Amino acid sequence: MKRHLEQGIANPWVIPTVLLSITTIAASGVMVWALINYFDYRNNFETKLEQEKAIIEKDQADRYDKQLTEDRKQPYQKFVGPDDYGRLVFDYPRTWSAHIARDVTDSSQFQAYLNPGVVPPINPSNRYALRLTIETRDYDDVIDNYASLVRKGDLESSSIKADDQTGTRLDGQFSKDIRGSAVIFKIRDKTVTLRTDAETFRNDFDKIVQSITFNK
Repeated sequence: MKRHLEQGIANPWVIPTVLLSITTIAASGVMVWALINYFDYRNNFETKLEQEKAIIEKDQADRYDKQLTEDRKQPYQKFVGPDDYGRLVFDYPRTWSAHIARDVTDSSQFQAYLNPGVVPPINPSNRYALRLTIETRDYDDVIDNYASLVRKGDLESSSIKADDQTGTRLDGQFSKDIRGSAVIFKIRDKTVTLRTDAETFRNDFDKIVQSITFNK
């Protein structure tokens, strides 16, 4: 026992030497990793440069296309609803088309659909950038139609104002295939509903809502 203790005391550099060896090995590993990455970057510099350049160019092209799309929407056109139904007026992009599907002369309901380019055939399964309904139904009855979806959490309900008139805004899942936004207002004895069927048109929809005016 005494002999072992004497040997340990006689070799005080054993532990530091072991620690130094471990540190040296670890440092060598880091250096090797760094060198591998350096040589990989050096050998593939041109390829990586081209990839980074392509990413930058694509980002610039996307931003240019987006701005060009927005510029083409100017100047906005005005949509004017029937006088007997409150003469609802709002601005919409010049690149959109409007189609009146049901006029008040034929029924107690006015329906119009707006979409970029050509308005698709009027069909429940089709989606539109904007659909407008003005009807003689009571405002509260129209709101009640969405009550179950609000309770389930599919739709989020909030208050909104347009032309100093307070209404209801709904955002979320209206059906299996339609996720968008809608605003509902009372105009005299009528109820107006504007809805977009896709979140793609959310910004356009918000601008349209902000531009709404009507006869009170």
